Amino acid sequence: MRLKKLSLRVRIFFAMILLVLIASILIAAVTIYQYNEEARDYHKERLERKERAIISDINYVIKETTYPIETEKIPLIFKDDIYRIAAIHGLKINLYDLDGTLLKSSKASFTRDTILQCIDVDVLNAISNTAEHRYVVKNRKNGETFQSSYTYIYDSKSKALAILNLPYLENDDFLNKELIEFLERLGYAYLFMMLIAIILALLLSKYITSTLKTIADKINETRLEKRNKKIDVESSSEEISTLVNSYNSMIDELEESAVQLATSEREQAWREMAKQVAHEIKNPLTPMRLSVQSFQRKFNPEDENIHQKVDEYSKTLIQQIDTMSSIASAFSNFAKMPAQKNETLNVTNIVKLALDIFSEDYIEFSSDNHELMASFDRTQLIRVLTNLVKNGIQAIPHDKEDPKIEVKVTSKNDMVVITVEDNGIGISPENESKIFEPKFTTKTSGMGLGLAMVKNIVETYKGSITFTSQYGIGTTFSVTFPKI
Repeated sequence: MRLKKLSLRVRIFFAMILLVLIASILIAAVTIYQYNEEARDYHKERLERKERAIISDINYVIKETTYPIETEKIPLIFKDDIYRIAAIHGLKINLYDLDGTLLKSSKASFTRDTILQCIDVDVLNAISNTAEHRYVVKNRKNGETFQSSYTYIYDSKSKALAILNLPYLENDDFLNKELIEFLERLGYAYLFMMLIAIILALLLSKYITSTLKTIADKINETRLEKRNKKIDVESSSEEISTLVNSYNSMIDELEESAVQLATSEREQAWREMAKQVAHEIKNPLTPMRLSVQSFQRKFNPEDENIHQKVDEYSKTLIQQIDTMSSIASAFSNFAKMPAQKNETLNVTNIVKLALDIFSEDYIEFSSDNHELMASFDRTQLIRVLTNLVKNGIQAIPHDKEDPKIEVKVTSKNDMVVITVEDNGIGISPENESKIFEPKFTTKTSGMGLGLAMVKNIVETYKGSITFTSQYGIGTTFSVTFPKI
C-alpha cells in the first residue's frame, strides 16, 4: 500500500536503482559460479593429464624391465623408478594389486595412518564395472578437496597387472586470488555504474513525469464549450508520443462532436421552423387561387383592355402563389426526414436515369462497374444526385468557354462512391464551414436547403458527403455509402 502512495517519479527512480542492483548481484553470482566451474574443470583435466603422463612412464619402465612382467614382481620392477616418476610429475604414486592390496608407494616410509593398505571394496567394484576401468573418488578434509584416481595398468599383451592410484590435492589459491581481484574490479565498475544510474534515474523520471504533468494539466483544462489547445511535445518517447497523439485526437473528436451537436441543434430548430412556416403558408394558398379565378370569371368584360389586364394580373398573382408553394414545399421536404426504404438498387443505372433530366451537353458520366448494388431509396438517391448536379450547373458562369461537369460512380472497398466535379467558381474558404448549414446560400434565389437535405438523406443511409474546392477553379462533391 505504501508503494502505491509513492509518486511515479519516485517509483521510476527506485525501480531503475533496484534494476542495477539486481543486475550487479546476478552478474557477480554468475561470475563466481563460472569460476568454480572452471576450477573444477581445470583440476579434472589436470589430473587426467598427469595420469596419462604417469601411465606412459610406467609403460616405458615395464617395457624396459628385465623382471618377469607379473603382478607379484611390481615392487621389484618399480623399486627405484617409482620415486623418479613421482618426482617428475609432482604427485604421489601408489600401486595396488588387482585385489586392492598395496604393492608399492612413492613415499619412502609410510604408515597405516597416511596410506590405505587396501582399496575399498566399492571402489574395486566401480573400477571393474566401468568400461575404461577407471574411477575417481573425491572427498573433503580439513577444508581442502582431494581427488584420488584409480585405473588399471597393463602389460604389452593388454593384461591387467595392477591398479594405479594418484592422490591429488585441489589447490585453488591461485584461482581464488584471481576471482577476488576480478570481483574487486567488478565492484568498482558497478559502483561507477550505480552513480551513473542514479543520475540517469533522476533525469529520466523528471523528464517522464514533467511530460505527464503537462498532459494532465491539459486534460484538466479541457472543456466542451470552448476551443481546446493541442499538446505539442518535441523529442518525446514513442509511448509519450502515443499518449499525446491520443489526447490530440480526442480534442479533434471533441471539437467535431461539439460542431455536430451545434449543427444538430440548429437543424432541429430549422425543422421546427420549417414545419410552422409550411403550415402557415399553405393555409391561404387555395382560397387565394379560387378568389383570383372567380374574379377573373365575373369581371365585366366591356372594357376592351380589361381582359388583358385581368389576365396579366391573374398570371402574376398565380405565379407568386406557386412561388410561395414552392418555398413551403422546400421547407417541408427539409423538415421531414426521408423514410428509409431498403430497396436494392443498381446505383450505376439510377445515376444514369437521374442525369437524363438534364439537357446540358457538357455533363459527362463514367463508372468503373456496370453493376454496383446498394440499399437505397430510389427517389432519395435521384434527389441527392439532381441537387449536386444542379448546384454544379449553377456554379458555372454563363460566359464560361468550356463548362464541364463530371459524374463518376466507383467502388472503394465495401463502399459506393459518387463524385460530382465541376469547373465552376468554387467555394470561398470562409464559406466552406457553412456549406451544409440550412438556409445558407450564395445564390440570389433558392432557400439554401438543398445541400442540407442531401447531407440529411445520405447520413440516414449510413453514408457521408464531403467536398474539396479551389476557389475560381471548381468543386468536387463525394457521396459515399455502403454497397451490398
